[in-house]
Amino acid sequence: MLKTFSIGGVHPHENKFSAHQSIITAAVPEKAVILLGQHIGAPAKPVVAKGDVVKVGTLIAEAGGFVSAAVHSSVSGKVTKIDSIVDASGYAKPAIFIDVDGDEWEENIDRTPDLIKDCSLSSEEIVKKIASAGIVGLGGACFPTQVKLTPPPTAKAECIIINAVECEPYLTADHQLMLEHAEEIMVGVNILMKAVKVNKAFIGIENNKPDAIELMKKVASGYAGITVVPLKVQYPQGGEKQLIDAVMSRQVASGALPISVGAVVQNVGTAFAVYEAVQKNKPLFERVITITGKSVKQPSNFMARIGTPMKQLIEACGGLPEDTGKIISGGPMMGKALVNTDVPTAKGSSGILIMNIKEAKRGEAKSCIRCGKCVGACPMGLEPYLLSVLAENGDFERMEREHIMDCIECGSCQFTCPARLPLLDYCRLGKAKVGAMIRSRQAKN
Repeated sequence: MLKTFSIGGVHPHENKFSAHQSIITAAVPEKAVILLGQHIGAPAKPVVAKGDVVKVGTLIAEAGGFVSAAVHSSVSGKVTKIDSIVDASGYAKPAIFIDVDGDEWEENIDRTPDLIKDCSLSSEEIVKKIASAGIVGLGGACFPTQVKLTPPPTAKAECIIINAVECEPYLTADHQLMLEHAEEIMVGVNILMKAVKVNKAFIGIENNKPDAIELMKKVASGYAGITVVPLKVQYPQGGEKQLIDAVMSRQVASGALPISVGAVVQNVGTAFAVYEAVQKNKPLFERVITITGKSVKQPSNFMARIGTPMKQLIEACGGLPEDTGKIISGGPMMGKALVNTDVPTAKGSSGILIMNIKEAKRGEAKSCIRCGKCVGACPMGLEPYLLSVLAENGDFERMEREHIMDCIECGSCQFTCPARLPLLDYCRLGKAKVGAMIRSRQAKN
């Protein structure tokens, strides 16, 4: 019997139209806009100024604190300004603007396709190299990888868990990455194991990717301690706590981190980026991004430079369909609607979903019928209908007591609600307000 997590979950239509589309190397943009805040934590601090000439892989901003990440140029050319631009969240964020001239890379980056298996670096040296490469979690949360790999002295890691679930409908970037770069991923997993000093790793893959499961099992057989775990299809299995439950049958307590049950979770794309950073001296300045939708002429998976305008990738798939109703950064469950297509891609850009008018239209919200479907669907065991009422009434103190900070914003509640209530919207609002309250309290103390 296939494993899965034990609480809640839903089954949206998969719509993996770009599955088995080979990764295409996207054209280098004429202008790149590279955000300084592409990660959870403090924004990076620029180390370049207007007029500076940079190469592909040049450090352009250093980490702004312990929980932060370095940022590198994805192009070669001249820095024209450091200014603000609207990002995928819809807010203006600081960024470095570069006019592209050619495609000259830093000399120390190994651009050959040769696989390098052996890594003689110590755990500490690996973590340092990962930090200097600006690697973050590529599953969407964008938590700086080096922080995850350095748990507090009181915590002990037992294993690495690789998130290769890709449970969001439409998205196929991780699936195709496994099919084309299984060996590099496996070396990356080995390096992550060495970094946290464990001898076990589990790679969780949902069973709607049988070809990836078969290939990854075959490749893993040549690496000690790495096990591929086929999982039952269930959303949101890509959530850290849900994946740990599915793979290890351990539950992470409210407010606790995965390390509390001995797990360090990393995305499969992150494992590939770790391989490239440690073995090839390549910073994180490009990633695989899925461009898809029911009306898109050619749904595709692109290896795209960070800072490429999303408009350019959409054009490469045949342009915006005439019946476009909404453009989503990410997948339909957790993604956010874009205000325009000039938004630059970032480290956390897993996909661009173009929804048609019929799909994009929200049904009219009606009164809650007390059916409890949202409670049954919530993978965190929360009561979304109650949380939404509290948010609507501004009772954020009660929301904190009802564990709103445990919400992973997966959208399962809203997806399953027959009254079409905007439950996720209210939960996001309440979580943001309660988070601000907590930070304010901590600052005073």
